[in-house]
Amino acid sequence: MKMVKSLILGSAAGLLAMSGAQAADLPVKAKAVEYVRICSLYGAGFWYIPGTDTCMKIGGYLRIDTTFNGGIYGGPAWSGDIGQGNRYANYFAARSRLALTVDTRTATEYGVVRTFGQANIQFSTLGNTTFNPNSLATNLGNNTNLLDAAGAGYVAVDQIFLQFAGFTFGKSVSAFASPWNGYPGNNNSFLMGGPDYVTGVNNIQYQAQFGNGVSATIGLDEPTVYNRTVVGNISVGLPATGSGVPAQAYGGVRSPDIVGNIRVDQAWGLFQIGGLAHLVNASYNVLNPGTATPNALSEISGHPESKWGGAVMAALQIKNLPTGAGDDFKIDATFAKGSTKSVISTSGASPQFLMFGDTGLAGGYQSIGFGAVTDAVYSGGFGGGATQGLILTNAWGVRGAFNHNWDPYWSTSLWGSYAQVRYDGDVGDLTSAKGALCSAYVAATGGLGTKTADFSCNPDFNVAQVGVTTRWTPVRNLTFSAEVGAFFLDQKFTGGSILAPAAPKPVALYEYKDQSTVFLNVRAQRNF
Repeated sequence: MKMVKSLILGSAAGLLAMSGAQAADLPVKAKAVEYVRICSLYGAGFWYIPGTDTCMKIGGYLRIDTTFNGGIYGGPAWSGDIGQGNRYANYFAARSRLALTVDTRTATEYGVVRTFGQANIQFSTLGNTTFNPNSLATNLGNNTNLLDAAGAGYVAVDQIFLQFAGFTFGKSVSAFASPWNGYPGNNNSFLMGGPDYVTGVNNIQYQAQFGNGVSATIGLDEPTVYNRTVVGNISVGLPATGSGVPAQAYGGVRSPDIVGNIRVDQAWGLFQIGGLAHLVNASYNVLNPGTATPNALSEISGHPESKWGGAVMAALQIKNLPTGAGDDFKIDATFAKGSTKSVISTSGASPQFLMFGDTGLAGGYQSIGFGAVTDAVYSGGFGGGATQGLILTNAWGVRGAFNHNWDPYWSTSLWGSYAQVRYDGDVGDLTSAKGALCSAYVAATGGLGTKTADFSCNPDFNVAQVGVTTRWTPVRNLTFSAEVGAFFLDQKFTGGSILAPAAPKPVALYEYKDQSTVFLNVRAQRNF
C-alpha cells in the first residue's frame, strides 16, 4: 500500500510540475488574427492587402474558341495558304487562353495610384492557318522554339501600366482609340475600319477631367508595332507573284505618335473625337532588289525626306434604345493619310490581302484579288529618285454594331465595316503613287507572259465585312457564343495576266477579280 501511495503522489507531483512549465511557456496575450478585409472603394472584387491600405483585385477569364475556314479569333481567309485554299491550309484553328489580371489601387492626396497588368497563358493550333513545311511556324526541323508544340504554349502580355495624378505610364490603350477599340459588338479580332489598340501600346498619357462627363487625353505612343504598315521603295521592284506589295523600306523610329481625344460620357451614351500625328520615314534610296536590305551604296544614295502623316476619328455610342434593356448602338469613323494602320487595323499587324477563287476567263487557271497596304511609297535612286519623294497613302473606314438583349440569357450583335485604300495620281503619271506602282507591277509580271487585252492596273481597293454574333449566358459569367462573318475584297484591276504566285500555285493565267470568304467561330468563356 505504501508503494502504491508513493507512486500516486509522485505521479501527481510530476503532472503538476509539467502543467506549471507549460503554463509558463504560454504567451500572456494571443496575437490578433489579421483577416482580409473587403475594399468597397473601387467596386466588387477588391480587398485590402493585409497590413496595407492598398486594395487589390485578381480576375480574368478562361476562353476556348475555334474558327472554321479562318484563323484563330475569327481571322478571315484573306492571305497565305488559307487565302490560296491549297492543301496546306488548316480548315479550322483553335486557341485556349487563361487571362489573369492584377489590379491594385491606393488612395493618396494626389488621387488614386493604380497599377494594372494582364498576362494571357495560351495554346493555339500550330501554325494557325497553315501547316506548310516551308513555314518556320510549322517546320519542326527548322524551328526549335515552337511555342505551340505539344506540351508547350506561351504567355502573351496585353497591358501593363501605372496611373498616378492623371498620368498613365506603360503599355495601355492609345488615347486615339475608340472606347471599344475594334469590338463594337463582334467576337473576332479582325474588324477593320478604325484603330484597334486592345492589347496596349507603350505610351505616356495624361487625362484631364472637366466635370459633367467631359474629359480630354493627350499622349505619346511608340509606333513600331501598332502603327506601321509598309513604306514601299518601288525601285527595289515588286514581287512577280502579283501581290502588288512593294519592298518594306521603313527607317528606324524617330518620333512617337502624338495622340489625343476629347470625350463626353453621359447617360445617353458617349461621343469622342480623336487625332493622331505619325512620322513616316524611309531608310535609303538604294537597297538590294527584292529584299530591300542595305548594301554598300545605301548610305551614300541618300533617302527621301520624312513626312508627317496622321489620322482623325469620331466615335458615338447610343444607349437605352427602345428595342430593349441594355441595347446599344456603336459606330466610329476614321480618315488617315500616311497612317493606314489607323484604318486597316486588327489587334495585331495590318494584313496584306491576297486571295484566290474561281474564274470564267478563257484559258484562265484561277482568279486573283489583292490589296497592298502601305503608309507611303517612293522611287529610290541617286539624287532622291522621284521628285515628290514619299507619297503618303490615303485610307478611310467606318465600322459599327447594333447590340440587342433578347432576355437575361440571350443576346445578339449585328456588326459590319467598310474601308477604302487610295493611291494618289493617275496610272500615266510616273511621279504619282499610282503611276509608279503600276509601272513597277507591269515590269515585275510582264516577263512571265502577255496580259489580256482588257488588262488595266489600279492598286486602289475596298474591303467590307458583315456578321452576326449570338450569345447564351446560362449562368452568370459563363457565356457560349457563335459568330458568322463574311469578308469582301473589292479590287480595281481588270482583265488577266500570267503570274507566278507562291507555291504550290502554278505559273499560269489568272483573272483579276473581287474575292470573298466566310467564317464560323464558336467560343466558350468563363469570367472571374
